[in-house]
Amino acid sequence: MSLHVFGAIVTHHGTAANNRAETDGNITTLQKLVWHGRVHSTVSAEAIRFALRRRLGEHEETNRYWDEAGPKPANNWRDHTFSKWAEGGSYIDDDLLGFMSAEAAKEDGSDVASGPKGEEKATGTKKPRAKGTATIRRSPLEVTRAISLVPYAGDVTFNAASPGATPSAQKQGTNPVPYGTEVHATRYQYGFALTPDALREPERAAVALRCLTALGEVAGNHGRFLYDFSPESVVFRITHDPAPRLLYVFEARGNGPEIDAPSLLARVESGDLPGKELVIGGSFSQTDTARKIAAMGATLEPGVRKAAELACSRIKSRED
Repeated sequence: MSLHVFGAIVTHHGTAANNRAETDGNITTLQKLVWHGRVHSTVSAEAIRFALRRRLGEHEETNRYWDEAGPKPANNWRDHTFSKWAEGGSYIDDDLLGFMSAEAAKEDGSDVASGPKGEEKATGTKKPRAKGTATIRRSPLEVTRAISLVPYAGDVTFNAASPGATPSAQKQGTNPVPYGTEVHATRYQYGFALTPDALREPERAAVALRCLTALGEVAGNHGRFLYDFSPESVVFRITHDPAPRLLYVFEARGNGPEIDAPSLLARVESGDLPGKELVIGGSFSQTDTARKIAAMGATLEPGVRKAAELACSRIKSRED
């Protein structure tokens, strides 16, 4: 049976804003969804993966990279045709995050076959339609959308850019340019799944875990604000069970910054989640709930990075 690595992550508490640079009028908006019947702010899995790719690039060369050297920062590719993959090699981001390259057909198909000099045959014989090609690798590392731990209350700040700061928005005169920003004081939780055996280089699973615990800037980090997206608490599960069973287990406790995970405890008590498969790190490891889970076999670590290293060592020992 294949070894699977699952994780539930909750970030530090902070003020999130401008997480995708889209606007409604002059209000910079947060992405939102209805979660358990109430509106919550959210950050896309694509934004998390984008930030993760930049961390991966600090360990190995990536195929896709963010180029800030040119006149306009942009994503660039070292091998957009994925020829290195076809030859048996791999960039770390292609291996962990997958890829898809689709090309249209070189020529359009025709319903009627053509005769000499392009003349249509009277028989009406159909010519096979030309088909495009696609080079696809499904991502072995899957990431969920991040969802705020508390509902969005509708907070909006009023701001005014100083005269001359945004010439494109300042149509005439020297008056300050007003704008608003939706902000949300919250934590975000998200999860991930990874099957090391699906990688060309299985040892990259450990690199992925270390990078996930080192994420800082994700999505909305802009000159206007900083939100620390690094994990404040984590739960890792190393198992042969193909189902995660621990996604979105965190919840806010009371009106303060404390977190809890009673549903995680319930799943361990029921036997659906064997406690011995869990490594719990961060502030959550110091709660009564975590101690009860530890009594059923889970390992507690006060530090997130130490918990990640322990998870990495378990992955290696299982693979050996």
